[in-house]
Amino acid sequence: MEFGIFSHMHVPPWDDEHSRYLREQEVALAVDAVGFKYDWSPEHHFLTHYSHQPAPEIFLSWVAARTRRIHVGYAIVNITPPVNHPARVAERIATMDHLSEGRVEFGTGRGSSSTEWAGFAIPSAAETKPMWREALEQIPRMWRDEPYAYEGKYFRMPERNVLPKPYSKPHPPMWLACSSPPTFVEAGELGLGSLCFTFGTPSEIAENVRSYKEAIKRCKNPIAGYVNDNIAVTTNMLCLPDGDQARWLYSRARVETFTEYFFNALDSIPRPKGMPKEGRISGLTAPTPEALKDGLKVGGRQIGAPEEIVEVIRMYEELGVDQLIYAPLTLTLDQKYVLESIETFGKHVLPKFDKDPVHSTTRQREAALKAQAA
Repeated sequence: MEFGIFSHMHVPPWDDEHSRYLREQEVALAVDAVGFKYDWSPEHHFLTHYSHQPAPEIFLSWVAARTRRIHVGYAIVNITPPVNHPARVAERIATMDHLSEGRVEFGTGRGSSSTEWAGFAIPSAAETKPMWREALEQIPRMWRDEPYAYEGKYFRMPERNVLPKPYSKPHPPMWLACSSPPTFVEAGELGLGSLCFTFGTPSEIAENVRSYKEAIKRCKNPIAGYVNDNIAVTTNMLCLPDGDQARWLYSRARVETFTEYFFNALDSIPRPKGMPKEGRISGLTAPTPEALKDGLKVGGRQIGAPEEIVEVIRMYEELGVDQLIYAPLTLTLDQKYVLESIETFGKHVLPKFDKDPVHSTTRQREAALKAQAA
């Protein structure tokens, strides 16, 4: 099991963009110092309060420049041509790959919000799927072919040499954002890593994890040239020496506000049981400390002392999850507690699960190269 964070840039109405950016930077350096292996950053547009992070390559370049070990991950780049021309994506990812010396992870997607895709004059959500697939197939070609040319449905390029070529050979690991059951299967069959989330318990995503792992075993011709057998799950964590204190603080951190923004902004994400299938969501209640403690028994939010959180992580590990990603700032909490949580987790929890100094994506890429050379 490996661990990452999600540098989300949630800006609630009572906070401001600048302080949030500075806090996200501080958190990125803190997790690198204690042994987290990944910092993931999304690309979102026009989503007030939910995420003010439209340019992950700029934020992640700052992180890469100030660290030496952590991998910087796009979660995700919207690769539909009206949002980002595929050649520009290939150029930016390869540039980051050089500057980080092989520490970039390339998460792909097509957007989850009508506010976003319609803002770029894409006619429908359905149209984003073939746009994404066409770009996905072409970006590895751009990294390989000298020169490259393409005449497609959604974009075209005359003969050009797309530069730079990646530092990593053959190229950085590729991932897909997954929210619906068919997408987990698709990610596996294409040989892509899966980036997903849960607001619930491990059991609620167990079927999707199984589907992904079964599908990736069937992958014989990975779209990226090699298989990235990885499923990463984004969830919640606040780890303090005193578990009751962690739950008390979390119950007052307005996490329900972020949940409302999440489902109201991302209108193509399936909603959990008990939530209205359509319309705006408001009035969610904050979790109580008692409910948070009871939830630990079934793998609920990882809010508590190190020994309590260890037991929840083991549930994910048993499912076959390869990485857990935490979003430390999708709440309202004094930064000193966020940093204390990271330090406590890094000292008492992380070493029990991640004993390999090499990132799994690096090992898989190197193994694929050796197999191809044999």
